[in-house]
Amino acid sequence: MKASKTLTDNLQLVLVDLIELHLQGKQAHWNLVGKNFRDLHLQLDEIVADAREFTDVTAERMRALHAVPDGRGEAVAKNTSLPPFPEGLIDTKDAVTLVVAMLESTVERMREVHDEVDEEDPTTADLLHGFIAKLEQYAWMVNAENLKATATVVKPSKAYGEGATQ
Repeated sequence: MKASKTLTDNLQLVLVDLIELHLQGKQAHWNLVGKNFRDLHLQLDEIVADAREFTDVTAERMRALHAVPDGRGEAVAKNTSLPPFPEGLIDTKDAVTLVVAMLESTVERMREVHDEVDEEDPTTADLLHGFIAKLEQYAWMVNAENLKATATVVKPSKAYGEGATQ
């Protein structure tokens, strides 16, 4: 099978967002400061590793379909849908918000092109399904860092809690 221009263009859009996700993920990883630094620092390594893998899978799929991927910085900067990442040190709370936005933007782009990709090449659409599922999982997990709990904790009575004798 040879990719049409539409399929090639759609996969190119996915590719540049995955490259940018990798780059911004590393930028965040290197410049985090604040509460829960270590956890987010390590989680960003996981996100970056998967973004790199998804980038390679996408580019190699493009080549298998006789399309030519363009991962040059110029192509990425010109075509990414990800919002810019700020320069300098960043507080972990702000980084969480930015990382979730990066992940959601990448997923949104994949969802935008999905139907056209699926129409021409269901195999490639299956790859996008896997990418979307993993990136949405990361968005949920990272976002949980800034969420507030809503459960009401009831302290146990003496009969069942502290000081109870059996």
